[in-house]
Amino acid sequence: MKATIGSVCSGIEAASVAWLPLGVDIKWFSEIAEFPSAVLKHHYPNIPNYGDMTTIPDRLLDGSISSPDLICGGTPCQAFSLAGWQNGLDDQRGNLTLRFVDIISANDSVRKKNSLPSSIVFWENVEGVLFDKTNAFGCLVSSLAGLETVLQMEKWPNAGIIHGITRNVAWRVMDARYFGLPQKRRRVYLLAGDKTFFPENILFEEEQRSIQQPQTTISMTFEKKGHSFEVFREYTDCLYSSYGTKWNGNAAAYNGSLFVVQDGRIRRLSPIECERLMGFPDNYTLVNKAKKTNRYQAIGNSWAVPVIHWVGVRLFSGEPIIHSQQWAESISAVKETLRDGSEFYNLGNYSSFPEKCERINCSSAPNDVISSDITDIIEPSDDETIFLSPVGCYGILRRTEERKLTINPRLRQVLLDISSTMPLEEIEKKSRIQHRGRFSR
Repeated sequence: MKATIGSVCSGIEAASVAWLPLGVDIKWFSEIAEFPSAVLKHHYPNIPNYGDMTTIPDRLLDGSISSPDLICGGTPCQAFSLAGWQNGLDDQRGNLTLRFVDIISANDSVRKKNSLPSSIVFWENVEGVLFDKTNAFGCLVSSLAGLETVLQMEKWPNAGIIHGITRNVAWRVMDARYFGLPQKRRRVYLLAGDKTFFPENILFEEEQRSIQQPQTTISMTFEKKGHSFEVFREYTDCLYSSYGTKWNGNAAAYNGSLFVVQDGRIRRLSPIECERLMGFPDNYTLVNKAKKTNRYQAIGNSWAVPVIHWVGVRLFSGEPIIHSQQWAESISAVKETLRDGSEFYNLGNYSSFPEKCERINCSSAPNDVISSDITDIIEPSDDETIFLSPVGCYGILRRTEERKLTINPRLRQVLLDISSTMPLEEIEKKSRIQHRGRFSR
């Protein structure tokens, strides 16, 4: 029988792209933003979108929506992101993390009445949630596990397990660049389920292999479809949701990882390239004459599809992975038994036990790393709006100088070459500053 799925904070539905090929049955979405909702309606017209996630518990309890086997969600990350204000649970968006727990509890209540097993929980978020000052992650995992008191840690480990009172919980930080995407995108992936479900069997692997870090190659040149290209690194920095509007003030503007030189001109990545960077099909977000800014935002807010697919293959394969007892013995040195009898395994300390590392891989890379580089996603573009003008190039150089920032040397030269094609007087006029002779022409 197909596993049934309910999706919260659905966005543009990376879970559906990743899991529908595995034979799951997506029952409903919950998304309020206008553009992602339009994308959902376009691709999944027969799956209802119930909008505001805070209404989902009551809908489940009154039976107006179905109670699925698994609920997935990525509650708003802005409250925890390094690019945001990092206000955690003090931010209304961060507080939705706890509303997510309410949804799970309501779903399990309904399933219990219908003699169904408790639901499986899948949750994704930015790595910053692990050191959120309001302990949002501690509140989340403690609530899911049914602990008597909330666990507190100044910084939560990148991997861990809680065998709780009501549920077992496991999480692991994984990086999309090891799953076939040329993007450094580290995210927390969490699974939970009742006491008969051991999420560590899904998220972790039986052996630790030596992981070769991707090289930071400077200035790669190549030809594609009759165009010449140059990129500044094999993989990009994390694609962020405001890339469509704040592409020139981010760190990537100085290391060049989210820029590409096409036929001697420098530009941003196009929406199609960003879709590929996240693992979506080409033009997945090109619906209803979509604006580029909407597409960039929706793509940057989504999940890395190949990572979600990797989790789904292990979760929905139907072949049980039985090694929890073996692992319990292997990681017993990091077990902490709590007052209520729950067990907490801090796998951030696991590196202290190298003689046992061959037994479990809880690193940011899977055993079978899939390589990729930025050249795989590049596509020639004739969209003039994504190319940097000489003024834009000059502006990046000016900010670099004023803020004493380090810039990729080759990127600096490209920006200098392009900014020098415009009369200096015009550059000064349009950038509204008085030139002080900082840059040679």
